[in-house]
Amino acid sequence: MNGLPLDDAAMKPLPAPRPDARFLRTLRGLPVDATPVWFMRQAGRALPEYRRIREHATLLEITRDAALCAEVTLQPVRRLGVDAAILFADITTPLAGIGVAFDIVEGRGPVIERPIRTMADVEALHVFDAVTSVAPLLEAISIIRSESPVPLIGFAGAPFTLACYLVEGGPSRDFLHTKRLMHAEPETWRLLLDRLVAMTIAYLGAQVAAGVEAIQIFDSWVGGLSPLDYERRLWAHMRTLFDGIATLGVPSIHFGVGTSGILAQQASAGGDAIGLDWRIALSEGRALVGDRAVQGNLDPTLLLGPWDATEEAARWVLAQNNHRPGHVFNLGHGVLPTTDPDHLARLVDLVHAHGPSSEAAR
Repeated sequence: MNGLPLDDAAMKPLPAPRPDARFLRTLRGLPVDATPVWFMRQAGRALPEYRRIREHATLLEITRDAALCAEVTLQPVRRLGVDAAILFADITTPLAGIGVAFDIVEGRGPVIERPIRTMADVEALHVFDAVTSVAPLLEAISIIRSESPVPLIGFAGAPFTLACYLVEGGPSRDFLHTKRLMHAEPETWRLLLDRLVAMTIAYLGAQVAAGVEAIQIFDSWVGGLSPLDYERRLWAHMRTLFDGIATLGVPSIHFGVGTSGILAQQASAGGDAIGLDWRIALSEGRALVGDRAVQGNLDPTLLLGPWDATEEAARWVLAQNNHRPGHVFNLGHGVLPTTDPDHLARLVDLVHAHGPSSEAAR
């Protein structure tokens, strides 16, 4: 693996996942022996073994090296005892495959070399081909699947969030260029979303073929939309996306940030489970999304403080679920870089000790 200094424990092969894994059963709404837990951004800067790798490789270099990508993906499984692994990549990873040049800048995030602002820009985008675009990532999936004791989650960015990066040129707080394009040039907007939906279906299809056992759609910026804009200018595209991946045969998670006002619309667009951030009580979120499984929803900043505060909030989240089947415990967003990994491991133990769903207990 590029001669990087890895712990002996990191090199041990791990058994293949079981088909009845509690994470996958939970996404199907089935009772389990304990609440499953994993963390968004669990593979990353909170782990010292990851930071050692980053001394020698950039994020993009890791995603383009199959063995290194697999190693980083498996690190939190070994250290934390979580119930799922998530493929180490960035939501912008497939964009190179449609002709978008970008970089991931430390401390800022993805930066697009030439923002997409016109119909001609959209029409110039290529048709996505996974084999030529993300071959190392697909190889990493095969390695992880053969070594991981828990299911592997594949993922992609949602069309709106990807469009925000493409149109703004990088991270944004107000999405001025994106919303102007959406309202002033609706045909350009529709074509851009159509292209991104097609790319995402192909990208996720390749991940499933390579071995991922569940899919998460990250819509990190969709909370910036009003319910009206979600309904009129995004919902149909999201429905097309979820209809497209429904044929892949693996469960899907539909996650957004700041989405309390559009949760019901998100659920109607698709997803076997709906991700909840910390801005809504889990019981209220469950009521809004109907009979879907839910995932969430501890505030990630709590893990930076005293354990007592984390424990209190985690127990409250679990109590909000009240032993109902169909709850995957997670943070409301990603693990923050300064989080103590020991707090994460302790949180995993707390969640697992909480007890099974009521149906499993009978």
